[in-house]
Parts: sequence; C-alpha cells; structure tokens
Amino acid sequence: MLLDEFNATDAAAAASVVGVWAAIPAWVDAVIAARPYSTVDALTAHAAALAEKWSGADLDAALAHHPRIGQRPIGAGAEAAASRREQASMTDAATGVTAAIAAGNAAYEQRFGRVFLIRAAGRSPEQILAELRRRIENDDDTETTEALSQLAEIAILRLRASITGGPRERIAP
Repeated sequence: MLLDEFNATDAAAAASVVGVWAAIPAWVDAVIAARPYSTVDALTAHAAALAEKWSGADLDAALAHHPRIGQRPIGAGAEAAASRREQASMTDAATGVTAAIAAGNAAYEQRFGRVFLIRAAGRSPEQILAELRRRIENDDDTETTEALSQLAEIAILRLRASITGGPRERIAP
C-alpha cells in the first residue's frame, strides 16, 4: 500500500493494516490517529516511539494470536502470511533443531506463560534456538522487556513491508 493510500483510507481499513504489524488496540488507534504521515520514515518513527510505551499487558494482547516459532502459522489472513514470510528459514531447519525449538517453546511457555517471541526474519534456526536457550534463563522483567523489544522489531519490519512511499516522498524538500 502506498503511504498516500494509507493516509487517505478510512479508519477501519487502516486498522486492519496496522493490526497486522502488532495487534495492540491502543497502539493501532494511536498510529491511525496521527495520520497523515509525510513519509514512511515519519510513520515508522511515530510507530516505534509509541511501541516504546508497550506494557506486559500489551505483549499478552499481541501474542494472543501469534504462532509459536517453528510452528506453521494457520490461516489465510495477512498476519498469518506475515508470520510465514518471517519464519521462512524454519522450513529448512534440521530435524534436531526443530525438535529442540519445540521443546524449548514448551519449556518457555511453562516458565513465562506465553509463547516465545523473536524476530525470526534474518535469523537462522540455529540462531533462534540459541536465543531461546539464552532467554529462558532471564528473570520475568528482563524477559518481558526483551519480548517487547522483539515485538517492536517485528512491527516495524511489517510496517516497512506493507507501506511504501508515494509521489510526495520522491520530491526533494
């Protein structure tokens, strides 16, 4: 979607786009309310600044529909499609790595009460497994902070993948 289209679309359509980036209703509303954005960078900066204020409750809301790392996302919606793209490296993971991630996911969920969240895009299955093993040793507050940071990275990557600059961005200031 072009930035100009995002700026001009009705609030419900914009919410369906932003909700794929991170399913946190108050954040979605705040991103939409600040339209119009002059550039994709301005949109990104605003979304990132709002994400810095996310709480543990926001994390729980966003993870309510998030697939486990290494588990094939179900559904045909935009969020499932984004998860499939982001976890593409997992399709070629060695059986032992896949099994270790599955076991790690179960241990993580038992320890923290939520799915393990990591920006999978740009990471190998082995890197994901190493991070899972490292982060399961975190205390609750540290892990919530790390998970929120990963969620923000995912949101910004999804934003940049779905919104492109329009004609106004090509004009020199």
